[in-house]
Amino acid sequence: MTTLVNPLAEAAPDAREPAPRLETLADKTIGLLDISKPGGSVFLDRLEQILFREHGVAKVVRMSKPTYTKPAPTEVLEGLRFVDGVIEALAD
Repeated sequence: MTTLVNPLAEAAPDAREPAPRLETLADKTIGLLDISKPGGSVFLDRLEQILFREHGVAKVVRMSKPTYTKPAPTEVLEGLRFVDGVIEALAD
């Protein structure tokens, strides 16, 4: 089961262990989250090609936030709920 974590720093978080890392990307479904900053989609387009060609990823799920200034809406997070891992494009 995939756990999505909201990265807001509104309160001091409880101490937690990091999410387990994937041993391989082969045959996995990877989510690519574009936070809608300039250039993010260009970066993720190239990354998607590399994931398929060099890492044997089975499927890529692309989601976008409507704006980088606010947390991702529930429907965006729900779209990533069943992936094995997520990569987020953070900056210009």
